[in-house]
Amino acid sequence: MRDARLEGVRRFDDRVDHYARYRPGYPHEIVTHLRGAAGLRAGARVADVGCGTGKLAEVFVAAGDVVVGVEPNRAMGHAARRALAERTHFQMVAGSAEALPLRDASVEIVTAGQAFHWFDPERAHGEFVRVLQPHGLVALVWNNRKDVARGFLAEYEAMLQRLCPDYARVGNKHYEEAELAAFFGKAPWHVRFDHAQQLDRDGLQGRLLSSSYVPADGPARDAVLHEADALFQRYARDGCVEIAYDTELFYAALQ
Repeated sequence: MRDARLEGVRRFDDRVDHYARYRPGYPHEIVTHLRGAAGLRAGARVADVGCGTGKLAEVFVAAGDVVVGVEPNRAMGHAARRALAERTHFQMVAGSAEALPLRDASVEIVTAGQAFHWFDPERAHGEFVRVLQPHGLVALVWNNRKDVARGFLAEYEAMLQRLCPDYARVGNKHYEEAELAAFFGKAPWHVRFDHAQQLDRDGLQGRLLSSSYVPADGPARDAVLHEADALFQRYARDGCVEIAYDTELFYAALQ
């Protein structure tokens, strides 16, 4: 297991509850687009790799697809099971992108939400090809905060850059399009959707504490939460602030 992968598995061990409660989900337009533009059939078999707490899996399950969530972090996997316990078309299994516990040619699409940057691309590519049916798709998704010049989001970004030393390395944007083209063997289709969270004061603090780059405890953590509270007091409307996202979808068949 390479160091980056090991870091990705362990990085959220102490953040699972906050992740499950306060991370954004994904817009259902992702599935609608893949149905229309890529021909993904209703009821498709989906492998959601790096499933985490089930945020992206839920979108496909809600649309009627049959989803196997694959997750190497035990606590994350348990959270996904709890979140989707009543969904009969969801199964959670332990595994990784580099060693998928799935049969050859058993799924029609492999998805990854907010996870691909933790994979070993070469080994993951081989496993995705193995488990995909002929002409199967890979869809990689990220929620990236919108880049704005002023206001709450601009000050929130500046706060993270100033108070979270790890933010520059594992911060908001996790991909380079050239790297994705190398993985797919061509430039994948790229679609952007607007998405947003409305967060009250506790929600904003929980959203911060779900992020691995925010200090977990001590004065550094307190400084982030104190400044976030000041931002909330300044910008909240009707008891909430909005975090606006560009949801980025990259998809194609693998070559």
